[in-house]
Amino acid sequence: MSFFKKLFGGGAGGAASEPEAIEYKGFRITPTPMAEGSEFRLCGKIELEQDGQTLSHTLIRADMIRSREAAEEAVILKAKQMIDQQGIGLFG
Repeated sequence: MSFFKKLFGGGAGGAASEPEAIEYKGFRITPTPMAEGSEFRLCGKIELEQDGQTLSHTLIRADMIRSREAAEEAVILKAKQMIDQQGIGLFG
């Protein structure tokens, strides 16, 4: 259960501010790095509004980065790369 608390922001361990989503080619990218010890695992959400529905893909990578800000930037770059390569295929 601890993994899901970290993934979805539960528990008292993550007192960081709510991450800000960015728009990219009609997709919404929200970086949500997971704290693990003194580092942060790359994690985020890619969403797309289509036909009145919100399609969502959770991005979790094995990469670990020391600062939260650098991890957020890396998540955004990786999400953009995935959008460029897969587009709507991310959700299927």
